[in-house]
Amino acid sequence: MQCSGCGRDFPAEGGEGPVTSISGGIQGDECIETWFFCDRCRQYSVEVYWDVFLGDPECSVRGPVPKEEGDARIGLIRQCPQPWDKKCRCPAHVEYFNGSLD
Repeated sequence: MQCSGCGRDFPAEGGEGPVTSISGGIQGDECIETWFFCDRCRQYSVEVYWDVFLGDPECSVRGPVPKEEGDARIGLIRQCPQPWDKKCRCPAHVEYFNGSLD
């Protein structure tokens, strides 16, 4: 994974891995967003993985996301006790996915 701001590689080891992630079911697909923070450019990158129900999975990177915006999104994710559960319908999941969950 590379930083979408400065292009550097996030190390696979050493504590600079993903900050957090969240999963949601949308129209039969599973969307997993994993957030990375770059200490160098002070911005976030988001790896978006779509596990498509009737098709091949897709992976893309979104960003750079300004620190303030990313901090708010991560704060929202951390309000959920089970962010990995694509079937969770807690207020944080619903808000994060803009009410578009299955």
